[in-house]
Amino acid sequence: MQPSSCDTFVALPPSTVGQRIIFGKNSDRPCDEVQEVVYFPAKDYEAGKKVECTYIEIEQVAHTYAVVLSKPAWLWGAEMGANEHQVCIGNEAVWGRESADDEEALLGMDLVRLGLERADTAERAVDVIAELLEKYGQGGSCMEDDSGFTYHNSFLISDRKEAWLLETSGKYWAAERVEAGFRNISNEYNITTKIDKEHPEMREYARNKGWWDGKTKFNFATVYSFTTTARIEAAGSRYCEGKKMLKKSNGHITAERMMDILRDKDSGINMEGMFMTTGSMVSVIPSDPALPGVHYFTATPDPDRSVFKPFIFVSNITQLKETTSPSYGPDDPVKKKPRFQSKPDRKHELFVKHELVAAIIDSYKDRGKKITESMRKLEKEKMTQMEEVLSHGVKEPDSLVNLFSGSVQEEMAVYSKH
Repeated sequence: MQPSSCDTFVALPPSTVGQRIIFGKNSDRPCDEVQEVVYFPAKDYEAGKKVECTYIEIEQVAHTYAVVLSKPAWLWGAEMGANEHQVCIGNEAVWGRESADDEEALLGMDLVRLGLERADTAERAVDVIAELLEKYGQGGSCMEDDSGFTYHNSFLISDRKEAWLLETSGKYWAAERVEAGFRNISNEYNITTKIDKEHPEMREYARNKGWWDGKTKFNFATVYSFTTTARIEAAGSRYCEGKKMLKKSNGHITAERMMDILRDKDSGINMEGMFMTTGSMVSVIPSDPALPGVHYFTATPDPDRSVFKPFIFVSNITQLKETTSPSYGPDDPVKKKPRFQSKPDRKHELFVKHELVAAIIDSYKDRGKKITESMRKLEKEKMTQMEEVLSHGVKEPDSLVNLFSGSVQEEMAVYSKH
């Protein structure tokens, strides 16, 4: 399987403006797949409770944190998201020497959600995901049509003070701490010789497989990849292009700059075609714990034709109905055997309206230009409002309960005007 999807980025001081961490991700998925943005409040559970993930049930923990997720509508897990402690996680498909398992287990997207629900720091999220891998494994089709599309996963995880890169191959894994500067990942192993945490049997497993002689300096990407790390740096790759853009903006990376990178089509980061960017996220996390993080989501395909809308964790938030797809419960084909006999309509309200507007933008140059300009104006207004919150905190939390939903409604009002 050729790597064909997703880019995740993180920038930390001194690469950013102010004492902030900027996290960004494009979720590149099949072009007919709907991605929803949903919120789940913190919750306590009784002992012995189970949680039903995409394919398997696992043990639930006593308490889960509040999360906001951008997720393919057909599955339980998420491509990217954040929690109330300002932990952000995005995952990437990776392929290596070890075959990815098609036996149903936890998907990488399940691990994203579980990490967010169970970890209050980035390092703790690494531990949570590693523990779940050891206990339940990873595997199963990552597409709704059961195409046998399987992969291992890498994760970029950040919080208020640092970031972690976690890369997996089956149950084996390595993790690298990132304390300053910037980092991006695409669809190839990226950890080399700086390994800050690892599966205790990861090196011995590679030695027994003949991938490592046990003497030369251990390089995770070289040992577990199909090819050497030289391929990772190959000119023209999305990874290389993303790294160049981060480097060019080093010292003045902002949310706006991260959005520009996610919108870049020449690099392939904003992907088009059978696999395309179906959802995007940018988070701004101040180092000061007294200040809130702001999480921007599109909930629609192609960030160049979408509005990044803000979300802030406050009490009393209800479900984000305009970006929540229809639920089919036990009648959902994903939960039935045999599966995938039919694919139900999963389009949420914003997706439907955006789909119509995207067609107008494609077909009518002048009209499309006006719509795009109005969308950018709305986005700029929201970001200006959020800058006040990022700098001075939340004075009236109740005023932000409907921040994301209200922004979605304003976006749809823009569509209606044109």
